[in-house]
Amino acid sequence: MPASTYASPMEKGWYYLHRLICTAVLLFLIAPILVIIPLSFNSVPFFSYPMPGLSLRWYQEFFLGNQWQVALYNSIFVAVSVTLLSTTLGTLAALGLSRPNFPWRAALLSLLISPIMVPVVITAVAMYFFYADVGLLNTYLGLILAHTTIATPFVVITVTATLTGFDHSLTRAAAGLGAPPVTVFFNVTLPLILPGMISGALFAFGSSFDEVVLALFIASVDQRTLPRTMFSGIREEINPTITAAATILILFSIAMLTTVELLRRRSERLRGIRNS
Repeated sequence: MPASTYASPMEKGWYYLHRLICTAVLLFLIAPILVIIPLSFNSVPFFSYPMPGLSLRWYQEFFLGNQWQVALYNSIFVAVSVTLLSTTLGTLAALGLSRPNFPWRAALLSLLISPIMVPVVITAVAMYFFYADVGLLNTYLGLILAHTTIATPFVVITVTATLTGFDHSLTRAAAGLGAPPVTVFFNVTLPLILPGMISGALFAFGSSFDEVVLALFIASVDQRTLPRTMFSGIREEINPTITAAATILILFSIAMLTTVELLRRRSERLRGIRNS
């Protein structure tokens, strides 16, 4: 709680010290981001401070260059496909796990979210050998399924969290009034869990859009995604266009997190939760 005028000098000192430490930690964490964004407007083809001039040439290269356009298209296509598939699978899994007296609920939930707990490089190696055997290596389908594996747990977690405060008596009342299961789902259940579904879909889209390790193992040269192109640019040549791409990804992440927070507040209002 904020420092009160009735607090002792010692309490006020600890209050402001806590604020100072938190501010220093946050600045330390976001310092790399604060450094990258100005560099994306540099007028020279190398990283330098102070910058000799400002220019939009790297954004022009990002939006008009063929290599970056193909990578951006591939990332959007894969991420949208992964979002639709993982949102469907994750929502169905969360609805099943939310049923009362569901057997082995904890074990199944741990199994479903395990892809985000296992190091991604281990998952990528396992998928590489498995996809090589079944013929999915170097295909868009294989890349989409691989990304779906790591994106679905985010949907399961967010929808399950939304269903934690879900009142199942509403669905029982609707069913008791003669509504079929499909009507109960679309008119009662879906409006209440929709904020969680959208939040999970945004996390799924972001996890797929930013994924580079799986793309390095599974995708072919013609299926370069934006993170893979950025990774190759860092290894093969120092291309300042990477800073423009990174800035766009940062702005996208900020917009996504802001949307998730707004959806969280809307979900709380729908469930009757009020801030203290």
